[in-house]
Amino acid sequence: MSALGLSLMLMAGLALLLGAVLGFAAVRFRVEGDPIAAQIDAILPQTQCGQCGYPGCKPYAEAIANDEADINQCPPGGDDGVRKLAELLGRDYKPLNAEHGAPAPRALAVIDEARCIGCTLCIQACPVDAIVGAAKHMHTVIAAECTGCELCIAPCPVDCIAMLPVGVTIPTWRYPTIPLKVVA
Repeated sequence: MSALGLSLMLMAGLALLLGAVLGFAAVRFRVEGDPIAAQIDAILPQTQCGQCGYPGCKPYAEAIANDEADINQCPPGGDDGVRKLAELLGRDYKPLNAEHGAPAPRALAVIDEARCIGCTLCIQACPVDAIVGAAKHMHTVIAAECTGCELCIAPCPVDCIAMLPVGVTIPTWRYPTIPLKVVA
């Protein structure tokens, strides 16, 4: 066997050995997440708006699970979200805390592309990467990704972003707090 073949076999054997060690370590030392925090996070609307005082829904869910935050701080979740959290955690229902805002109908950010100067401040502010564009070029919103958190409005220097209400249809329905109109 040549030196090259022997070297390749040695490297392949070493790669298999290290892969097996890493696989064993991943199973043996796996850190379990907090299952109650995951259940709380599943109830939250995933807007990542920060109105609750936390940078996103997951940190807020972890704070609730650790009794560091109250269950009534999420305006996008509305009263329905508070009721579901109270039921899950076996706590008493509390009305939505007005300090954090009021529930509003689902909305979508829309950029007036003719007025957009391409400053990228809205891109930096968007917590879910729903705005695309490049510096000194027009930006646009990916409607399917926009959560309606309104965090892109304040940094825009030319006020070219507006929030438009989204009608409830099968593709746009995301949150259980949106009242559905039933036609008989």
